[in-house]
Amino acid sequence: MIKKTFLALIVLFVMVFGGDFEDGVAAYNAGDYQKAAVLFEKAAGRGDVDAQNNLGVMYENGKGVEQDYQKAAGFFRKAAEQGDADAQYNLGVMYEYGKGVRQNYQKAVEFYRRAADQGIAEAQRILGAMYELGKGVTQDYPKAAGCYRNAAEQGDADAQYKLGIMYDHGRGVKQDYPKAAECYRKAADQGIAEAQTNLGSMYLDGQGVRQDYQKAAELFLKAAGQGHATAQTILGLMYEYGKGVKQDYLKAAEYYRKAADQGIVEVQSILGAMYAHGKGVKQDYLKAAEYYRKAADQGIAEAQTNLGSMYLDGHGVKQDYQKAAALFRKAAGQGDARAQTILGVMYEQGQGVAQDDQKAAKCYRKAANQGYAMAQINLGIMYENGRGVNQDYQKAAEYYRKAADRGIAMAQTKLGDIYLDGRGVQQDYQKAAKLFRKAAEQGDADAQYKLGMMHANGQGVEEDELKVYHYWMMAAMQGHETAQKKLNIFCKQHPIACK
Repeated sequence: MIKKTFLALIVLFVMVFGGDFEDGVAAYNAGDYQKAAVLFEKAAGRGDVDAQNNLGVMYENGKGVEQDYQKAAGFFRKAAEQGDADAQYNLGVMYEYGKGVRQNYQKAVEFYRRAADQGIAEAQRILGAMYELGKGVTQDYPKAAGCYRNAAEQGDADAQYKLGIMYDHGRGVKQDYPKAAECYRKAADQGIAEAQTNLGSMYLDGQGVRQDYQKAAELFLKAAGQGHATAQTILGLMYEYGKGVKQDYLKAAEYYRKAADQGIVEVQSILGAMYAHGKGVKQDYLKAAEYYRKAADQGIAEAQTNLGSMYLDGHGVKQDYQKAAALFRKAAGQGDARAQTILGVMYEQGQGVAQDDQKAAKCYRKAANQGYAMAQINLGIMYENGRGVNQDYQKAAEYYRKAADRGIAMAQTKLGDIYLDGRGVQQDYQKAAKLFRKAAEQGDADAQYKLGMMHANGQGVEEDELKVYHYWMMAAMQGHETAQKKLNIFCKQHPIACK
């Protein structure tokens, strides 16, 4: 907690007893702290409360005298008992932190309250914090808000920020976003980085203020310039996606790096991805692995998955399937669907782990139940082929359909096959053709070949030589070997259609 410096107190002092106090002020201002201490000691001995308080500050800070918290507390107590508000506040600090006295939150509250009642803003703010946290008093949010308000009305920036939080979250007061924004603004104007960040977030979300990305960015820039990690993180996101600022991957990476270097683990993971993909920075797998590892070691599932992928591919690290599997297992245990899916593939192929179709199916099911399309397809294949599970075409169709409904071409083709053959569902050429067409339009070569075949046979669609040629040609151009062979035969039999 910030408290008045000795110099600030000096400016306010008025000479009460003789010239010792006044001479002490002059000595202090001249840099002769030892002489100042001697003169203050004389004035303090005559009961001068300002001298007693100042001498307490000098003993607390070891300025002009040997640092001695007990003596500091003793002088603060003498002045406090005479009703000096500054000394009461200072003694409260000593009791709160156990400096020169035995730590005692109740005593701290007692002296903070005395100073607060005399209008000392710092004491009002700290008393508010004591009520908010339940330190030395029963936790009481309304009283905390009242104390913060008293200090805020005197212009105390930290109290304005604290009161803003109370209004923001409805603690001790009725939730009121406009009032929260007002409090944050007052504190932000005084340079409180946390308030600048919170007010920026309100402009970002349009909460309590009219949504304004540019104003949000301005506030985050101010807070980021003071080293506020959250502001740096959000600013990185704004530059990455061009919200309120011109999209700039270089600046995004710059702010992410600042936040990452302060230990923000989520940002370390993001920065790892920037290096992995060369986004805003020169592609560097070594740096990507470095940042992924920092986040992975602190339990960030996405980073564990990404680092696992690097071990799988040997990018930035030596290829190591076992380390990859270990990382995927950690992320999978946290519910990361991508990690569960890749781990399933590794069990299915026996890569870095003992081959085990049942474990593969179990991994796929966890990810599939979270809506992860690739896992739904893989689990559908296992049900279709009876690998790791009992063969069940209906379940295969069920999982293919889930992914197909999300527009995944591979799933549309697989489900089309099920309808084409009538396995687990009633045979339906029209549905099969419709599914193949959707996948073919996305460039799926197998679907293009099969749709061409249906047009050749008039199954669910009209016979059409031109469409046969069109779809087989598209598939053949992608290297589909069966389509290439069929196309060669077709063009010999139907030369006009192939012109």
